Amino acid sequence: MSEHAVVIAGGGPTGMMLAAELALAKVDVAVVERRPDHVLVGSRAGGFHSRTIELLDQRGVADRFLAEGQVAQAAMIATTVLDMGDFPTRHPYSLGIWQNQIERIMATWIAELPVQIYYGREVEGFAQDDDGVDVELSHGPSLRARYLVGCDGGRSVIRRAAGIDFPGWEPTKSNLIAEVEVTEEPPRGIRHDATGVHGLHRMEDGKTVRVIVTEQQLGPSSEPTLDDLSEALVTVYGTDFGIHSPTWISRFTDMTRQAEAYRAGRVLLAGDSAHVHYPAGGQGLSLGVGDAVNLGWKLAQVVNGTSPQSLLDTYHAERHPVAARALQHTMAQGALQRRDERMKPLVDMVSELAVMDEPRKRLAGIISGLDIHYDLGEGHPLLGRRMPDLDVVTADGPLRVFTLLHQAKPVLLNLGEPGGFDISPWADRVQLIDAAYVGPWELPVLGVVAAPTAVLIRPDGYVAWVGDGTDTGLRDALATWFGRL
Repeated sequence: MSEHAVVIAGGGPTGMMLAAELALAKVDVAVVERRPDHVLVGSRAGGFHSRTIELLDQRGVADRFLAEGQVAQAAMIATTVLDMGDFPTRHPYSLGIWQNQIERIMATWIAELPVQIYYGREVEGFAQDDDGVDVELSHGPSLRARYLVGCDGGRSVIRRAAGIDFPGWEPTKSNLIAEVEVTEEPPRGIRHDATGVHGLHRMEDGKTVRVIVTEQQLGPSSEPTLDDLSEALVTVYGTDFGIHSPTWISRFTDMTRQAEAYRAGRVLLAGDSAHVHYPAGGQGLSLGVGDAVNLGWKLAQVVNGTSPQSLLDTYHAERHPVAARALQHTMAQGALQRRDERMKPLVDMVSELAVMDEPRKRLAGIISGLDIHYDLGEGHPLLGRRMPDLDVVTADGPLRVFTLLHQAKPVLLNLGEPGGFDISPWADRVQLIDAAYVGPWELPVLGVVAAPTAVLIRPDGYVAWVGDGTDTGLRDALATWFGRL
């Protein structure tokens, strides 16, 4: 039986991002992936929103994804594009990049760290005790881990075996999505009708067409066929455009569910294992990456003995509300895709409101993830929010704040008198950086806030303490997040 500190079930974007976070913290982590490699057939899902690009930037790998993707103003509500060009971030846009590209880039990254991957295997069950988890695999010997994380999708074996309830809403509609070849030139653009949204888009190779079509009735749970796709296209367009030679065909629904708990003892959930929803708004991949970055450093500190297991409870406390709000938003987006006579007045009203400045910023903040606020108590508006990527000046020269987070280590950024803080008990855990910054402090949605004299930045880039010229509360914050001494 092989042993690892953490075993991750599922090697999709969420699982790989979590593996990277743990590996950066020198945790022995292994991923169990049912596929034989990370070559994904077809493009599948695609895209990251602004905060997710920032998270990748915090780890120094955003350029790898930006080099292969297409930046665009892609946040939408009803018929309105929510232009984020004036948002205070280096990435005021979304990134269009297919999931097969995302997974290839991530697989290359985690191989550099490195991470052990057990390809061609699945987790079939587990048994946990006070000291760890025995993980049963479909092939080969079992694994032993101190913690097991389920990143194995909406039908998660881990979630079910852990006995975690998955309440929510049953599906009311379904879509077919596919990549096929055609004999007729398809129309450009998206079409909405009383059923939902439909569209065909020619891929970069000039031969393959990506199709999405809403079915007239809720489709069965069985795998869809080319005939199913043909029938759905004929119903909407009057022709199936001579579709043939499918690369892949899949069906998704608007089923919306969220795990009641993200942790059961030594077992945790992230990504689609913890929440599923309709893909309207394109928040799925971003939610999963956000889960991974929130959980990774906390789990690493517990494994490394820096923090007690109770730190893991903050993962559910912080991420569950974020996903709950996203699920509400995707349900609203899904409803607005219908354009029958009774829905059109609501679509028009929402679209009209969304062009106004305050609603635009509020809605774009939700979709982009830039307005996420973890409840860390009362205090400065920065507390519990993402740290801006400021250009600061240190004794070694100018640098961006995000570069300080490349190794996923916390930072106490002192913007006051150099040498004003003594954190020697935590010196091996927290970077103390004396720096100067001249300029406004502006947060997405909220706007300009008062300049702090110091900030304690967690490895996930969120502010855990804000200084007002003194160190009041600093030691408590250090102990809470980075271990008592």
